[in-house]
Amino acid sequence: MDDAAPIKPPLKVLLASPRGFCAGVDRAVQIVERAIEKYGAPVYVRHEIVHNRHVVERLRALGAVFVEELDEAPDDRPVVFSAHGVPKSVPAEARAREMLFLDATCPLVSKVHVEAQKHFESGREIVLVGHAGHPEVIGTMGQLPEGAVRLIETVADAEAFTPIDPANVAFVTQTTLSVDDTAEIVAVLQRRFPAIALPRKDDICYATTNRQEAVKRLADDCDLLLVVGSRNSSNSVRLVEVGLRGGAGEARLIDDAAGLDWTWMTGVETVGITAGASAPELLVEGLIDRLAERYQLTVEQVAPTRETVTFKLPRVLTD
Repeated sequence: MDDAAPIKPPLKVLLASPRGFCAGVDRAVQIVERAIEKYGAPVYVRHEIVHNRHVVERLRALGAVFVEELDEAPDDRPVVFSAHGVPKSVPAEARAREMLFLDATCPLVSKVHVEAQKHFESGREIVLVGHAGHPEVIGTMGQLPEGAVRLIETVADAEAFTPIDPANVAFVTQTTLSVDDTAEIVAVLQRRFPAIALPRKDDICYATTNRQEAVKRLADDCDLLLVVGSRNSSNSVRLVEVGLRGGAGEARLIDDAAGLDWTWMTGVETVGITAGASAPELLVEGLIDRLAERYQLTVEQVAPTRETVTFKLPRVLTD
């Protein structure tokens, strides 16, 4: 008689929703795919189209060539600007070189660019809440002359900021920040400068907010939170921080199922799973499949919000 298969221990999985691709990422990836279909390979992409290793590798296999600066791309091939946005000097250079370029900047990042431009034209001193060196911050600051935008990263920066005219200040923010951390910084700015001009609508994008809210709903019930996303993805890193702050016993950022360390599972009865806005759902499915190899899973969706947002592709790719 055959030995009976070992009984798998139970594991409860709390699956955050929304998770994974947002409308801006989906649009950016489609722009690269359609450009390759229409113009053939290679299509050049300035900077990683989105911050996810798997997405970048898949597009590279289709014929995308990723470069950091425009001077690495030839004049006679299409070039796509990443979802994070670019300084104004980049499309200006592309026009001067008569290049065919496609702008995959997320419309919600473009909204921040427009806000900053309007504040500048109104003569306001502009504060950008964000992380130094992030492509989105570089792109937003690059919309205006050097020195026109002051970067603030922390509450301490907000306390130390000294404007020329305290009554004539405005702020905008990076779209992928921690909602709670940003609220603390903005509270300091509003306390110190009661007349500060606010964004008409919160600059932190709907997708970042929704993914953080879903993690907050499940974090306190998790022994371990697994966030699928790449380490250079700002919104993915923020999800780990939100999970720990929300009460998760532990929180880890992993690229994919292969990044799961079984030693993390010791004593774990409930695991939460989410994915950053640039992580494909296929990676989440792969992680659940790997857990199912060792555990008898009970999967429960935690879905405080349903997303219905979509963004149109450039007309040149849809005609």
